Order: sequence, then structure tokens, then C-alpha cells
Amino acid sequence: MDLRHWLGRATDAIQDWADTFGPYQPHASLDVDDERFGAAFEELTGRLKDNYPFFHPRYAGQMLKPPHPAAVVGHLTAMLINPNNHALDGGPATAAMEREAVARLAAMFGYDTHLGHLTTSGTIANLEALFVARELQPGRGIAYSADAHYTHGRMCHVLGMRGRPVRTDSRGRMDPEALEDILRTGEIGTVVLTTGTTGLGAVDPVHEILPLAERHGVRVHIDAAYGGFFTLLAGADGPEGLPPEPWRAIARCDSVVVDPHKHGLQPYGCGAVLFRDPAVGRFYLHDSPYTYFTSSELHLGEISLECSRAGAAAAALWLTFRLLPPTPEGLGQVLAAGRRAALNWAELIAASAHLELYQPPELDIVSYFPLVEPATLSGIDAASARILSDGMTGPDPVFLSTFRAGREAFALRHPKVAADADATRILRSVLMKPESEDAVEQLHARVEQLSLS
Repeated sequence: MDLRHWLGRATDAIQDWADTFGPYQPHASLDVDDERFGAAFEELTGRLKDNYPFFHPRYAGQMLKPPHPAAVVGHLTAMLINPNNHALDGGPATAAMEREAVARLAAMFGYDTHLGHLTTSGTIANLEALFVARELQPGRGIAYSADAHYTHGRMCHVLGMRGRPVRTDSRGRMDPEALEDILRTGEIGTVVLTTGTTGLGAVDPVHEILPLAERHGVRVHIDAAYGGFFTLLAGADGPEGLPPEPWRAIARCDSVVVDPHKHGLQPYGCGAVLFRDPAVGRFYLHDSPYTYFTSSELHLGEISLECSRAGAAAAALWLTFRLLPPTPEGLGQVLAAGRRAALNWAELIAASAHLELYQPPELDIVSYFPLVEPATLSGIDAASARILSDGMTGPDPVFLSTFRAGREAFALRHPKVAADADATRILRSVLMKPESEDAVEQLHARVEQLSLS
């Protein structure tokens, strides 16, 4: 699609709608002449060049990529009106779009009933899920994987709850036996399981832990902020297919968080939280003397902790889902390309004389490290740091990231490496752009070259 064409159509369409309300004169205090604007705009675009090329396959570092053009057009079109999805008074059209888009997310996870909404981030979405957990299980704490996102420990502190990290196995997944030891104390009310850790892309065994949680009367929350859309590959044919069991089990869990601004092709910030039981909406009840007047229908602000939220985010997601729905045949094909890229690169690394896999990729994140002599954590750390820096500054740039692996975690995977330090940096590449599939051999060759210099 021609982005410039549709951005122009967006401004025309909104102006045509605005004209139906009759002419008016913009206030002089808002006027800026083209010359002044042009100078400021040149400065803006110049400063924006101080960014890494997130759009390019050479960028294989963090979880960053541009939104789909459809999301850009949807966001800008609605932003020209600037609706607020807190109340139907502030965004009737985009509130309806939000409900429709969230319903598609609920269906993707297999929820027959749901209560949910968009948020500005996965952090806020997880905060809401833990808030509801606290209200349902007062005085009881939260257990989460030791490799889970740091937001859970932080939000437990915010909510005044006790957080208990749970030991992980040699693939970075929550250890069910370690969890059961904690559950026997009776101190835990909710277990957070991660389907796609942000460090390594590890998927906790939801299907194994769910019966354990049910036996102890504990709720289960799924942090699928990063990996949630990979449920579209559960049981798929071909190398990109994922074991279906953990993904299918999400339908039986109490709540789930997913970030459309990651694999949903959306601009920041667009997270989402879903609860299987709509009755939890009672914990959000509040009153306001100046909102919620135009409709007796439940407003989105009455089921969320956030107040003002951009209706443009809902419009962007709605339009994207109209074109690339959250189905195996739609968005699933986008994720499949990134998954194949990770598998292909893992094969190249496994056959390399200069690089070694830290662990096999479960989703689209590849973790690896340079082989050094002698094989020590400190040597790997220094070599990884050098490759990261040289890759970004060399004549043939490649953009990677690093991951800090602790001594014990590293030894679980590679016991022959001398543990002469408490931790080491290894290399990490997130292949979340489908274009990465065609760039894997070039990326691998460049990283191998850097490892030798």
C-alpha cells in the first residue's frame, strides 16, 4: 500500500467530516506560519536520524520494529479527531472499535467470555491483572518465573503484595516442582506464567502448571505481552509450528496480557488485558460527576485503571485486524516468517566453528555466544561486548543486543565453560520482522566475521 497516498486521504476524509458542522475561524493564538514551522520541522527530522534502523533486517537487536502502514493510517486518521476512549462521551466510534478488536484477541486465546480493554503498555496491563488478583485473594502473594519480566516484582511492590520468584529449568521455563514447593505454603494466590519471556523467548509449561494451580486453589495469570500472538502457530504444519499444549491451556486461565505493539504490528503504546470472568469488573467501580452521561452502556473507563486513553490506538488495531486478522492465515503468516528465521539461524550457529547457541529458540529470539579460548565467562563477556560495539560502528553494520546470563543459568546449559565470573553477556537477536527470514545468512556471516576480528 502507498502510505503517502493514504495519509493524504486520511486528512481529506476527516476534513470532509469536519466541514459538515459548518465553518469556523481557528484562533489566532494557534497560528504558526510555514517558515517557522519549516525550521522546527527540519530540526525535528534531523534529530530523528539519531535512531537505529529498526525497520531494516540489519537490525536484529531489541524488540523494535515499525508499525504496519495500515496501523499508521488508522492511528493518524483517528488522531486528527483525538478521541478519548475513557468514556463513550469522548470516543463513541473508537470505543466500539476497541470492543471489537479486544473481542478478536479474546477469541484468539479461546476465551468464551471476557472482560477486557486496551492499555498504553504491557506493564499497565499486568498491573491491572495483579490488582484484580489482589482483590480476589487478599493477603496472598504472587509467584512468577525467575526469568519473568521485572514488571511483576515492581508491580507487587506498588500493590503491597509479596512476590515470589520461582526457579527455572535449563530452557528458562518455570520449574513445576519448585512452584509446588512454594504453593504448599499457602501464601500464594496467583501464579504468573509467561508465554515468551522477553530475554530468551521461553514459554512456561502452562498445561502442566494449570492443574497444579487448580489443586492448590490458586489463580493463573498469563503474561503473553511478548509471545501472545504465537498462539496462532500452535499446532501449525511446517517447521514454524509450535507445540499446542501450553497455548491451548491459556483458554482455561483467569487472565491474559498481550501487547499488540509487539507482534500485532501496532505503534507504541498498545497493550491489552483480558479477564475470563466478566464479573471482575466490580473491582473497577467508581463514580464521576462529569462523565458517563451519554449512554447507559458500560464505558471503557469503568473497567480500567487508566483514565484518558487514545482512541487512535483502537482505530489503528481495528483497521489492522480488518486486513491482517489475528488468525493463522492472517497475522500467523507474519509470525511464521520470524519463527523460521530464528530456526534457520539456529541451524547455522549449531554448525559454526566460531559461535555457539546458548539455547535453542522457542519463538523468534536467538541467543548465542562467541567461542573463545580459554572458554571462560569473562572471555565470552568481553567478546560479546566487542561484537556488539563493532557491529554497530563498522562499515557493514549489524545491530544486535546482549543478554546477561548468570553463572548458574549458564552452567545449566554449558557446564564445560569455566565460571570465573558471576555472570556473562551473550548475544541476543530478536527476529520479529518477517523480512528477517531473507537476511539470516547475511546476518550470520557478518557476526561470524566480527567474532574473528
